[in-house]
Amino acid sequence: MAAGLVAVGVAAPAFGADEPPQTDQLWINTPYEQTLPLGVDGGLPQARTLGIGIYHDNGNFTVTDGRLTVDVSGLAGVADVTWPDNCTPSGTSAVCDIPVVPTIGGDYQDQVFLTVHAADGAEAGAQGRITYGATATGGPDGTLTAPDEGFTTTLTVGAGPDLAIEPIARIEDGRPGDEKTIPFKVTNTGNESASGFTVKLYASYGLMDLTRYDACTYTTTSGDEYAPSNKAICAFDQVLAPGDSFQLPEPLTVRLAPHALNERLDIDVEPGNGAQDLDSTNDYTVLPVNADSSADFSVSGDTISGAPGETATAELTFRNNGPAWLGNLGSGDPVAKVRLIVPEGTRVTGVPSGCTPRTLTGGYHENRTGAPRYDCSLPYWVLEDTRRTFTFSLRIDTVVPGATGAVSIHPEYGEFGQFPFGFDPDLTNNTAALTVS
Repeated sequence: MAAGLVAVGVAAPAFGADEPPQTDQLWINTPYEQTLPLGVDGGLPQARTLGIGIYHDNGNFTVTDGRLTVDVSGLAGVADVTWPDNCTPSGTSAVCDIPVVPTIGGDYQDQVFLTVHAADGAEAGAQGRITYGATATGGPDGTLTAPDEGFTTTLTVGAGPDLAIEPIARIEDGRPGDEKTIPFKVTNTGNESASGFTVKLYASYGLMDLTRYDACTYTTTSGDEYAPSNKAICAFDQVLAPGDSFQLPEPLTVRLAPHALNERLDIDVEPGNGAQDLDSTNDYTVLPVNADSSADFSVSGDTISGAPGETATAELTFRNNGPAWLGNLGSGDPVAKVRLIVPEGTRVTGVPSGCTPRTLTGGYHENRTGAPRYDCSLPYWVLEDTRRTFTFSLRIDTVVPGATGAVSIHPEYGEFGQFPFGFDPDLTNNTAALTVS
């Protein structure tokens, strides 16, 4: 079916004569692996839930009538499966209906939940595999099919402790200076006891005054190579039998610093005495802690002068005027980039580190010097008083009266006008000029 023509009931955008046809692709979201505990003291094995879903790339298309095929023939003698209501089993496989297929953005949620447990007679170490396929109605050709290979889940029968951190709701309403209580609780959902365990807490720079426990050692990183943070490592010798839970001796609290903004508290637990945790996916969690604050980014330009053939130095300065710091602690992307559009009549002959030559439209420029535009990346974090100067050398080829170059701050992805800094209360100081006098 030609691009732009769709089956009845499926909406698609119209394409202009000079536009290439848009593409779309169906994908399957699957857990990579899962360990299935044997029973406690010879009892019934514990069940686990696997969440699976399908999604597509292009939000311009509506995709419906998703059909997820789940093949469990590879689990014979290893694990048994209980099918949910939206799956129709036939032998060792099932087809699961998904009426509306989302994109991978904020509206995505798993749609199929399988209950699995170790099969009778299965021994620790036994492994099996589930394989998946999917189709749906929609996209530029009216039908989407997920790639044939790569979507599997490996199940392993195991024995041991499984320390699971209970879910913690993110904190959205914090203010600098607030003290917040973190409801931390860990449960051994495995089939063997944990003989002691370790709790590790990693608090970002805007979180301070972690509760002090006798079992913990506390350190603070300097922020030279990585963003500054506070860390606590706590060793407990308590035995956690299967089904037992543990809470810290006193409630875990943390205070939002005056420079807090988008913070996070990472919590990690692991069994002691070298024991292997059965499921590493539930013994680590990241708690976002957001403060109602702002970080005022600004940039200043410069003025250069000289006769034709002379070289001048230009200093372009980024500042974070606070009151908050900012760190892209999840992605590790630069917090911003400073852009220079080179003034008419000049040529860049010296480029500071961290600055990439570009064409005017942002394309690749093969030479480091002489480009019409430069994008200079900042680190993935800036403190509340960070100042960073980028020093360029420019040769004045021709004196053009009133010539100016543009200096501006941009997100790492997208353009300033499309994706302004939501944390920045004053966008008027995000642009400046490099003037030739």
